[in-house]
Amino acid sequence: MTTYTLTVPVEYQKNGRTERSFKPVGFVFENTRRETGEPFLTIKLDFPVAVTELVAFPRKPREDDEPPI
Repeated sequence: MTTYTLTVPVEYQKNGRTERSFKPVGFVFENTRRETGEPFLTIKLDFPVAVTELVAFPRKPREDDEPPI
């Protein structure tokens, strides 16, 4: 199962330039239906999000991370 970190892009000004960062808001899990082998995504949010754009990145493993559910 592939896991992605779900983020919200945030733009801000730094030294007169527009910069962009990504705030983590949850995870996306790529799964496969047992019956058909068809892939599907499950999205788990850390909290309610009221935005118009979400961006998912492959999750970076950390030493203290537990395996995804």
